Amino acid sequence: MELTRKQKVNYLFSLPVIVAALGYFVDIYDLLLFGIVRLPSLESMGLDVDAYGTMILNWEKAGLLLGGILWGVFGDKKGRLSVLFGSIIVYSLANIACGFLPQVDFMEKQNAYALFRFIAGLGLAGELGAGITLVSESLPKELRAIGTSLVAGFGLLGAVVAGLTANATDWTTSYFIGGGLGLMLLVLRIGVVESGIYKDIEKNNSVQKGNFFSFFTNYDRFIRYIKCIAIGLPTWFCIGILAYFANQFGPALGIKEDVDPGKAILWAYVGISAGDFASGFISNLLQSRKKAIVYMMLFTIVGVVLMLFSGIKSANMYYFYCVWLGLGTGYWALFVTMGAEQFGTNIRATAATTIPNMVRGMLMLMIFGFNYFKPTTGVIYAAVIVGIIAFVLGIYSTLTVAETHNKDLDFVE
Repeated sequence: MELTRKQKVNYLFSLPVIVAALGYFVDIYDLLLFGIVRLPSLESMGLDVDAYGTMILNWEKAGLLLGGILWGVFGDKKGRLSVLFGSIIVYSLANIACGFLPQVDFMEKQNAYALFRFIAGLGLAGELGAGITLVSESLPKELRAIGTSLVAGFGLLGAVVAGLTANATDWTTSYFIGGGLGLMLLVLRIGVVESGIYKDIEKNNSVQKGNFFSFFTNYDRFIRYIKCIAIGLPTWFCIGILAYFANQFGPALGIKEDVDPGKAILWAYVGISAGDFASGFISNLLQSRKKAIVYMMLFTIVGVVLMLFSGIKSANMYYFYCVWLGLGTGYWALFVTMGAEQFGTNIRATAATTIPNMVRGMLMLMIFGFNYFKPTTGVIYAAVIVGIIAFVLGIYSTLTVAETHNKDLDFVE
């Protein structure tokens, strides 16, 4: 029976959707904050930006990789809500610790920074996957894409707020605010109930739940898993290379003024937020997850080519193209939703939590490739090589993975 307009509104603005959206807002604020305050925080402590900036970022991504596996397994074994509570406590306290870095004297500051960002990464890894899984299993199938897009579209505004906060206050206060927002969110989560689909198998001991290694013991499941990861690669190429290292692209493009990575990230996430709001509606309009993602990838490729080769000469034009790339890569929620829809309830949280964090972790390889090619090809063509690999893998995987629009999620592997 078709839902009425009122029923659709009630579903889309239910407590699980609202709390998941607010949780992802805080998650993104804290996740992107290091990228935004990387330069001022390291400079204020007298640390070399280039030497330690990448090292600390890599430790954060390592935390995301490990945390994605741990929280994903935990979400399938103990429930989606356990992850939503546990992860936010970990990353909130880690971000508060980052605010105290100037007072740290028990170890070298760059090592303490790396340690705190690693712990933050561990916590941040659980938020999105558990939230998307809970919302996907709580909404009717015709509203899943729109519901998860609302979560991500609102949540990604956390990056914008992080940028504005960093501009209005010093970097330590920005970390304190992020940690405080997370702890405040715990109060809201008390009223959220567990996914009904998960509760149906929670007590069923005959169903193996949260087995991460099951992705590698079945060929079909393994290929599905790898393709779901590959679909997300273009998103972190655009953010992790073109926005994070915007200060390196400015001189390479002949831009006289400084190009600020913090502003590049902020403007990219303005675009990503708008793109994520739109992606669910585009998917519903096309009746296809795959078509929506491919069209958005093609739109992004045009933006990358224009950014790097159209002869832009001002920082503002660079930020304009960051918004463009954000709009194009705003299929993040759709890609995570499609990853969740590919797998059964018994490993769905593991899939939805590990897939986006594997993509975030792949940024370490992309940065390695970018730095490897830079001495011989220069900044621009090093990015082009990495970008071609990311987009070819992303488009191929999207075209060849199974369509999940309107798929029933009440099944196990």
